[in-house]
Amino acid sequence: MIDYSDFLNQRVTSIAPSGIRKFFDIANEMDNVISLSIGEPDFTTPWHVRQEGIRSLEDGKTWYSPNRGFIELREEIAKWFRRKYRVEYEPQSQVLVTVGGSEAIDVCLRSILEPGDEVLIPQPSFVCYVPLTQMAGGVPIILETKAENEFRLTAQELEEKITPKTKVLILPFPNNPTGAVMRRSHLEEIAEVVKRHNLFVLSDEIYSELTYGETSHVSFAAIGDMAERTVVVNGFSKAFAMTGWRLGYAMGPKEIIAQMTKLHQYAIMSAPTTAQYAAIEAMRNGDSDIENMREQYDMRRCLIVDSLNRMGLTCFRPEGAFYVFPSIQSTGLTSDQFCEQLIYKERVAVVPGTAFGACGEGFVRVSYSYSIRHITEALSRIEHFIHTI
Repeated sequence: MIDYSDFLNQRVTSIAPSGIRKFFDIANEMDNVISLSIGEPDFTTPWHVRQEGIRSLEDGKTWYSPNRGFIELREEIAKWFRRKYRVEYEPQSQVLVTVGGSEAIDVCLRSILEPGDEVLIPQPSFVCYVPLTQMAGGVPIILETKAENEFRLTAQELEEKITPKTKVLILPFPNNPTGAVMRRSHLEEIAEVVKRHNLFVLSDEIYSELTYGETSHVSFAAIGDMAERTVVVNGFSKAFAMTGWRLGYAMGPKEIIAQMTKLHQYAIMSAPTTAQYAAIEAMRNGDSDIENMREQYDMRRCLIVDSLNRMGLTCFRPEGAFYVFPSIQSTGLTSDQFCEQLIYKERVAVVPGTAFGACGEGFVRVSYSYSIRHITEALSRIEHFIHTI
C-alpha cells in the first residue's frame, strides 16, 4: 500500500478546503433549497458580449493568444481604466490577462514573495489570500477589521501589524464578504503608512463596478504615487456577469508584470481566446450593462438589509459588492451552528463568517446576487427559523 503522504507537498496538505463550498455542496444534494451562498451574478452575460464570443468561434479564431493576452484587449483594459480612474497603464508591458482574478493574485504573490516574507491580510476577506500566500512561502498576518468601522481597514490597525519582515499589503475592497468600501480619504491614510514602511500593495478590485451611493469606487493606484508600488487585480466575472468565461487581468509596474507573465507563461500559457474576444466587446460597449445590473443589485441590497435588521440580525448597509454580513449573535448560535440548522430546518444556504477568517465568528455572509423572488422567499424562511430557535 502506497503512503501518498510521502509524495505530497506539506504546504498544500496543511490548507483546509474552502468554507464557502461546504454549504453550496450540501445545498446541491438537497431538494427545495434556496441558496444565498455563492457570489455569482444571476444575470446572463449580455447578448452583445456573448455574440462576439460566438462570432470568434464561427470565424475560426481558436488559436492561442499571446501570453499576456491579445493586444487589442490589453489596450481596451488600459483605456477603460484611464477613463474610469485616471491612471495610465502601458498595454504592452503593464497589463496581463489572466484566467480569472484568482490567477492574477496567485502569480503576483509568487512573483514578489520570498520564504518568510509577511503579507498583511485584512479579514474577513475572500478565502484565497491566506492559502495563496502560504503556497508562495509567505507568512499571512491577519488584520481584523471591525463592524463598528463598517469593516474598513484603518491606518492605525495597519501600522500596529507592520514588522521588519512585512513586504506586501493586500487591499480587498470593495470587500467580499462584508460589502465594505474604502473611500478616498481612507485610502490616502493607508497610502501614507504604505509609503513610510516601503510596502508593496496587491489591490483586489474585482467588485470595483459594484458600489452604491453617490461616490464611485476609487482605485488605490489612483492615490498619489501608489501606482508605482501597486498591482491592481480585476476581471470580468462580477461587473459583466462573465463568471464562466474565466477572465481576469492585472495591471502594475512593468518589472512586476514581467515576472508575473513568466509564471503565467509556464503554468497557463494564455487565457481563453474566445473569452478575450468577448471581453473586448464588454470593455468597449458594456457600461450600460453594468449600470443596469448595479441598479438591480441596489434594490436587492435595500430589501435584504432592511429585512435582516427588522428580524434582529443586525448589519450595516454595505456600500459595495453584492453581500451583506449580518451579526447572528442574538440567536445564541455560532456561525457554523446557524448555517447548519438553517439549511437543514428551512432549506436556506448561507455561509458562516468563519469561512472568511476567525474574526468572522458571530456573522454569516448572505449574497444578494439572486432574484427578488428568490431573496424574498429565503428571507421568509430565515425569519421563521429565527422565531423557532
